[in-house]
Amino acid sequence: MNLVTRDQLIGIMPECEHVVGTYIPFLNEALDRFDINTPVRIAAFIAHSGHESTRYTRVEENLNYSANGLLRTFPNYFTAETAADFAYKPMRIANRIYANRGGNGSEDSGDGWKFRGRSLLPTNLRFQRAYMAAGKRLTGDASALLANPDLLLQPNWAVRAACDFWDYNDLNAYADFNTDAEFRNLTRKINGGLRGLDDRISLWMLAKQMFDVR
Repeated sequence: MNLVTRDQLIGIMPECEHVVGTYIPFLNEALDRFDINTPVRIAAFIAHSGHESTRYTRVEENLNYSANGLLRTFPNYFTAETAADFAYKPMRIANRIYANRGGNGSEDSGDGWKFRGRSLLPTNLRFQRAYMAAGKRLTGDASALLANPDLLLQPNWAVRAACDFWDYNDLNAYADFNTDAEFRNLTRKINGGLRGLDDRISLWMLAKQMFDVR
């Protein structure tokens, strides 16, 4: 089923033109599989996945923070002194901020980096348990993504994992309202807050125009 065309996706996110041909077949397959199959649902999905993945050009969480960025984003994990030491060291940052959470081991285990965010919605796959659950839902095998979490960097897996998260959390229910208030609630479900809201709304408005959503 051709729910999204190349021209529509480029019209919403011109920055993705060089990768759009790779994503379109997997996107149409997954959108149909997970019932993200109406214009209002598709518009909301593209708005959020486009923001989270930098217009489909990055399917891996960006953890390359400056010292000030660490203090602003993760104030409970860093002091001015430690932030300076961790700045621009993504692996060390991930291992600290995601340690001992969601099935991850200690900072020294390396689980934080191993299970960092990946897929078109990378903020939702940051912990070992999340990878186990996604692997179970997508393949029937909870260990499917544990041995090779980098599978989610591949376009087919990046799309499927994002659509699976959307479906598992019943995000269509928020998208179907097609209101500003519920779009904000949808943002909270995905992001845990309202980070990047202006950009998400901008993409949403473009997507609604492209899919003729009133």
